Amino acid sequence: MSVLQRVVKPTTHKGKKVLLRKEPQIIEGTKRAIFFKGRKSSEKVRRVLRDIFDLKKPDAQMLSRNNDVTIFENATPVEAFCRKHDCGLFMMGSHSKKRPDNIVVGRMFNHSLLDMVELNIDNYEGLREFAVSKITIGIKPCLLFNGPHWEQSDEYRQLKSILIDFFHREQVDAVRLQGIEHTISFNALPDGKICLRSYKVLLKKSGVREPRVELEEIGPRINFTLRRTKLPSPDLMKEACKKPGELKVHKKKNISTDSLGTTHGRIHMGKQDIQKIQTRKMKGLKKTSEERIALKRKVLRESGDVSVKRRRSVSRGSSSSN
Repeated sequence: MSVLQRVVKPTTHKGKKVLLRKEPQIIEGTKRAIFFKGRKSSEKVRRVLRDIFDLKKPDAQMLSRNNDVTIFENATPVEAFCRKHDCGLFMMGSHSKKRPDNIVVGRMFNHSLLDMVELNIDNYEGLREFAVSKITIGIKPCLLFNGPHWEQSDEYRQLKSILIDFFHREQVDAVRLQGIEHTISFNALPDGKICLRSYKVLLKKSGVREPRVELEEIGPRINFTLRRTKLPSPDLMKEACKKPGELKVHKKKNISTDSLGTTHGRIHMGKQDIQKIQTRKMKGLKKTSEERIALKRKVLRESGDVSVKRRRSVSRGSSSSN
């Protein structure tokens, strides 16, 4: 049994722009994240949500109320939240006797749940515990993933992909040295812990052209432990990572680039009649009166020779008949 969905048509120009902005785009902007709490939440969970929300701002939205959501059993409420607030990422904090100090981070695709990972908060030191100057809101961070465990299991590989999507901002082709101000480091330890560290990049004088780089920890400092995961199927992941046809680079024929970066193009043209090419009508290209008279005499001469030959053939025929 199929359920028919009501198609809402915009009645104003502003409503049309809002609906067009929510449709799939060829070049997507920065993914927004929504932060909310479950049935119960501890003080540690609330502070972790607030600190990560501060790192994600301004591409983030925080919900203040508690929500009766058990996401691993039913993800429909979370999908409704993300659809309502137009967010492709979410982070939910909860606290229970069975799973204390719990964080769930995940992604959406086509307004449906793609994947999510559940993490336990072991140790935590917030932003306010570090009495240093903070970074500017909206700075694009440099992400570091240390340890071989990020590539040894599907769960860690998927968590790495989620974290990259979560802290990724606008796409840029080049970054100047002074633009690298914030670094977030994720360390995967052999005992299964995942350590999140946040640093401010300081460029000091070194006496040479390249500055001396120092890292100053600004918080938060969090140790996680991996709990449950929900991984997508290979077909769904392939569809989510598919690029639109407009962004695919197609090979152009008869165009090559040499070792110096110069682009060369090859043009195939048919045989040209130089006498019929229309040139620019310039005074210097015009024929003189002598050239025009000589050309006219040549044409008359050629036409006269043909008429003489015809006359001779006619006269010979008449003489033979006589």
